[in-house]
Amino acid sequence: MLDWDKYTKVANRFQYKAIPQDREDLKHNIILSLANAQLAKDNNGGGQLSDIAMLRVASYERQKYWRAIKRNARYISLNTVIEDGDGDSVELIDTVADDKAIDLNQWLEAKYWLYSFPRRLVIIAGKKVAGYPLNNTERTYLNRQRHKAQKSLVLV
Repeated sequence: MLDWDKYTKVANRFQYKAIPQDREDLKHNIILSLANAQLAKDNNGGGQLSDIAMLRVASYERQKYWRAIKRNARYISLNTVIEDGDGDSVELIDTVADDKAIDLNQWLEAKYWLYSFPRRLVIIAGKKVAGYPLNNTERTYLNRQRHKAQKSLVLV
C-alpha cells in the first residue's frame, strides 16, 4: 500500500537541499522514487519501506539531482559576440581585463619616465625606443623593473 502522506513528509525534508527554482521538481522526483521503491518491494514479497530506507531513497535522489546539475554546467565561449552599452557588438574576450598588462603608452611618455623612475631605466628605455640592442645587465634590470610594475598593478 502506498502511503503518499509519508512520502510527502520525507520529500519535504529534502526539497530544501536544491536550487530554489528546482525544489518542487526534486520533491516530486523523491515522491515518485519512493512510490516506485514501495511497488518494487510489494512485487518482491510485500512489506512497508522502513523510515531509514525512505531516507536513503530520498538521499539518493538528491545526489542524482546534484550530479545532473554538475554534468550539465553551461559554459559560454569567450568568442561570443555581445552588445556593449553603446549599441556596438564586441566579442566577450575583449571585455576581460588583464591585470598583468602594462600600459605601453604610459611607459613611453618622457615625463612619466623622467619624474618617476631611476635615471638608469630612462636610459635603457631610450635605447629600446631607438632600436639599440641591450646588454645582459640592462636586460635583467629592465625585466626586474617590469616585474615590479606588474606587481604594483595587481595590488592596486
